Amino acid sequence: QVQLVESGGGLVQAGGSLRLSCAASGRTFRSYRMGWFRQAPGKEREFVATISWSGDNTYYTDSMKGRFTISRDNAKNRVYLQMNSLKPEDTAVYYCAAAGGVLGYSDPTKYDYWGQGTQVTVSS
Repeated sequence: QVQLVESGGGLVQAGGSLRLSCAASGRTFRSYRMGWFRQAPGKEREFVATISWSGDNTYYTDSMKGRFTISRDNAKNRVYLQMNSLKPEDTAVYYCAAAGGVLGYSDPTKYDYWGQGTQVTVSS
């Protein structure tokens, strides 16, 4: 069992930055692949980024490459999402998720645990 709690969301102007943090409970955190998803009003949940259990492998949605960076600290049971050059279209609720498997990293149904989400609003 893994419990996830996101933090770090807020209101930022276009071009600004935010760093999201996800705190995980449970001693098995380091065995999970972690991901970030987001969901804007009226839209489906969208894959943002994922990181392997070791932190050696990361994948991003194309539109976020170069702007967003996912990282993790297994000693602190945390995963982070650094978001730079934010755009109004990045406005959404951002969710942290944990997956026990290695396939389908962009598929939300492959993730076993989810946080409650944190709101990110980017003003123009």
